[in-house]
Amino acid sequence: MGKSLSADLRLRLIECVGSGKSCRATAAQFAVAPSTVIRLVRRHLETGRIEPARQGRPFGHGKLGPHRDFLLARVRDEPDITMPELAAVLQVQHGVKAHPASLSKLLRAAGLSYKKNTAGGGTRTQ
Repeated sequence: MGKSLSADLRLRLIECVGSGKSCRATAAQFAVAPSTVIRLVRRHLETGRIEPARQGRPFGHGKLGPHRDFLLARVRDEPDITMPELAAVLQVQHGVKAHPASLSKLLRAAGLSYKKNTAGGGTRTQ
């Protein structure tokens, strides 16, 4: 992902265009792409804000998002279930094939973790 422009540079771009200079001339002056200035000015006119939009995928909209409650309930019912077992249950009951690592990421994001103890066993914690 690209890096966002600093707030200072964004403000200077908006002020320069606001003083009457064209977007393309402003882009040349500050050595940024014309499309960047055009998008920034449009965003400022529509929302009044200059902060960058959030980058990345929206939280909870992946393939496992709709099944989050089911997975959390299953782990709470059976705390020592392994990720491959959980993946198999998800595929049988909902027809969704998921990698165990993806399930682990979802559970960690929900605040669950698996702590090993000195006896070699483990307990699921919240």
